Amino acid sequence: MAKIAVYVSGSVAAFKAVSVVRQLQKAGHQVRVGLTAAGAKFVSPTTFCALTHTPVLVDLWQGDQGPVPHIEWADWTDLALVVPASADLLAKMAQGIADDAVSAALLATSAPIMVAPAMNTHMWENPATQRNLAQLAADGKQILTPTTGMLAEGYAGKGRMVEPAEIVTAVTTFLTASTRLANRHLLVTAGGTREPLDPVRYIGNRSSGKMGVAIVKAALAAGAKVTLIAGSVQVALPIHPRLTVQRVTTTAEMLAAAQAAFPTVDAVVMAAAVADFRPATISDQKIKKQAGQEAFTVQLVKNPDILATLGAKKTTQVIMGFAAETNDLLAHAKEKLAKKHADYIVANDVSQAGSGFGVATDQVTILTPDQAPQAWPLLTKQEVGHRLVALLAARLAK
Repeated sequence: MAKIAVYVSGSVAAFKAVSVVRQLQKAGHQVRVGLTAAGAKFVSPTTFCALTHTPVLVDLWQGDQGPVPHIEWADWTDLALVVPASADLLAKMAQGIADDAVSAALLATSAPIMVAPAMNTHMWENPATQRNLAQLAADGKQILTPTTGMLAEGYAGKGRMVEPAEIVTAVTTFLTASTRLANRHLLVTAGGTREPLDPVRYIGNRSSGKMGVAIVKAALAAGAKVTLIAGSVQVALPIHPRLTVQRVTTTAEMLAAAQAAFPTVDAVVMAAAVADFRPATISDQKIKKQAGQEAFTVQLVKNPDILATLGAKKTTQVIMGFAAETNDLLAHAKEKLAKKHADYIVANDVSQAGSGFGVATDQVTILTPDQAPQAWPLLTKQEVGHRLVALLAARLAK
């Protein structure tokens, strides 16, 4: 069973947190409770202390839990649950503000965090709240979207916190999923590679690294140890005790790093956009225009194929590659599946609106050697990441 830290913030729905704590205890979990000053206006620390038989975290400076209580809590936690999550606390979490015991503990927590928002409809629909929620989702927080129902103000609207039983079910489902890759080691590549022409210029591509990072976050949430080899990325890389990050620039560097890690991993996800060619020579000085020059020719030579190299060496590893195409999607993806000894190819048409480089969504088709292609609907890259990790977990379980 898990160690669950429940954080209660200032909302009238705070009284429901009592039921959540009780149901989590009945399910066998160890529970601690932290209260914001506003949350304590609705339910007293005494109530939660009586339920949990442990001190309640209310003050950054309380001495009954050691000299740095919020860090001790963060290190103790397997799952943090914010119930209810007020608009104020959501904003603090999104911006990294740590001005009280609860926000400081949440900022220090490397374990998964689940939030159950509760507020008035107007607060929920405010663009600032929606921006904060989008940031939290991008950071990997699990959002239990509130429902439409009767609010404390006496009228119906969206912002009513999901019921305690639903929250506990969501926790159970999440914790089950969070162990599906326990004791497994994944190698993930992300971003684009860059091949230098001179000290100033390079040949590259439009990859942002969003898909690779989404897969890393999903794998960590599933309990895996992850080695991330990252090229050029335009998104923040996660920080996690089970994550090792190695930065590279060129295809050759990515291949060397992947080959070094390959023997110790259970699965490989090649989400990086790798340059197929590189300049035959690299100038050690910036290439200058010459008087009367109307053209400039660069000779390119073929780069090593990372996916094919690893595929040829696999023993028990599961290998998942990507095929970003602009035409004849399935034909190119099937060819790659066969030639590169992959177990999965994730194919997407990067010329299609809403799918491909730099956007938040993707529409992919999954190819395997023994099944017909499976076309998925347009999804967020986070959801694609979770689905791909679930495929790997099911394959490894066999």
